[in-house]
Amino acid sequence: MRNFTLLSVILAVSFFSFSFESLPKDLNNKCTLHYHGKFLKEKDLIPVITIDAAVLNTFFKKYPKLKKYQKDTEEIYKEKNYKSIWYDDEGITEFAALLYQKVNVLKDQGIDNKMPYKEVIDEAFNENATEKPSQVDTELLLTSMYVFYASNVYSGVDPATLKKIGWYLPTKTISYSRILDSLIVDSNRLDKDDNLLFSQYYKLQDALKKYRKIETDHLWQKIAIDSVNYKELKPFDISNTVKDIRKRLFVVGDLAQDSKSDVYDEELMAGVLNYKKRYGLKLNYTLTKEHIDQMNEPISKRIKTIMLNMERCRWIPTKLAQADEYIMVNIPSFRLIYVKDGKYDLVSDIFVGTRMTETVIFSGNMDRIVFSPYWNVPNSIIQNELKLQMANNKNYLEENNMEWNGGRVRQKPGPKNSLGLVKFMFPNPNDIYLHDTPAKSLFTFEKRTFSHGCINVKEARALAIEILKDDPDWPVDKIDTAMNGGKETTCMLKKKVPIYIGYFTSWVNDNGEISFFPDVYGRDENLDKLLYSDAVTLK
Repeated sequence: MRNFTLLSVILAVSFFSFSFESLPKDLNNKCTLHYHGKFLKEKDLIPVITIDAAVLNTFFKKYPKLKKYQKDTEEIYKEKNYKSIWYDDEGITEFAALLYQKVNVLKDQGIDNKMPYKEVIDEAFNENATEKPSQVDTELLLTSMYVFYASNVYSGVDPATLKKIGWYLPTKTISYSRILDSLIVDSNRLDKDDNLLFSQYYKLQDALKKYRKIETDHLWQKIAIDSVNYKELKPFDISNTVKDIRKRLFVVGDLAQDSKSDVYDEELMAGVLNYKKRYGLKLNYTLTKEHIDQMNEPISKRIKTIMLNMERCRWIPTKLAQADEYIMVNIPSFRLIYVKDGKYDLVSDIFVGTRMTETVIFSGNMDRIVFSPYWNVPNSIIQNELKLQMANNKNYLEENNMEWNGGRVRQKPGPKNSLGLVKFMFPNPNDIYLHDTPAKSLFTFEKRTFSHGCINVKEARALAIEILKDDPDWPVDKIDTAMNGGKETTCMLKKKVPIYIGYFTSWVNDNGEISFFPDVYGRDENLDKLLYSDAVTLK
């Protein structure tokens, strides 16, 4: 009996020791305990944090400014079986500290936004703080901070608002819980993750860092000119203005060095061409007052432009740019790019809709190419333009190769057809498509907003050839015959080609050079108000 009692005592002590070392976070323990050779006091103990509906409701009543994150927070804890995310045996996790540091430098992400109750979270990470938030509050504050960070950096403006501002490109569908899992496994993804953000985002982020340093170092010096008697600068001119321009082009990277010369020499010519190329300007050596005025725009405007376009990159699903074939149209740059197997297969100038007939931002799938097309004149053009022309000239339709067809007017195929010799169709409710144009002279303008909404392509023939390059049924000679045959001929594509019509006023190429383009439809201004102003005016 004595042996049995002794054995029972030994087993009981062993069980107590095992239980405590397996679960050292006894929330209800009020005494000093011995744990792994150390004496722990009550204040050192890390409690087992329990999250449930009641706890969540209490928390969001206490911190009402975080209410908009409640639904996402609840979904995250449901996926985590309502267990703690941000605590381990040592306290607040290292990943939580890394995320906190990212929120502290949110401006590096081009975001001008402040986390609600940030001062309370600061106390949780302040070792010298005398009044820290409770562990439960800290846990839920950190989850709310994560949702705040992820929604600002990875999502941006919500899809409903995007539709209000006329952005109809595909948008992201993301899971904050799955993203959190991937970030915890590999925290380096906080710095860069091409699966979360369109690769252009990180290029713009680098440009933002560069331009902010230029601003901080006060290198963006105004270029002095005589605004009244300014004379256009041309090669081999000599002036202090030339010297100022040289310095600016060196600062932004268009020149490798600053010789400080006031002579418009060959070295400066090359820098001027690179500058004009980056800004989508006509490539010549003449520097007008308008060019100098553009250079003298505040660097703060350049920085804001970069930030606005980083925001647009947040809306783009990363899979779009990973397709093996697609066409991208950027309205502000008046440029079309046909991408195949990850390379720019063709780049063409374009012109787009006027401010009254803006080209819509959306996407579609090109399913056919029409050679020698008819142009079915939209009823709006008939009512607003053609009727007046026909009233003044009874032969107007015949002189312009037009005819009535079923109560509508159409223009017959031919070299003077407004659609040119080929059009590229992708069904959409806006009745917008790509097409050739007989008005080639319009491509000489820097700002090209001339159409009724469709996209006029300078290199239309080359685009048709490239798209059909792998189709043996459509060799180049057949394409040329169809384009000039005077008879409408349709080629149904064996594989549809995605086309994305976007709006980016700054863009960084693979060499790290940033381009800036005119805000032709005023969308930067509207987005700026949406993101940074309380008085929001949606377009």
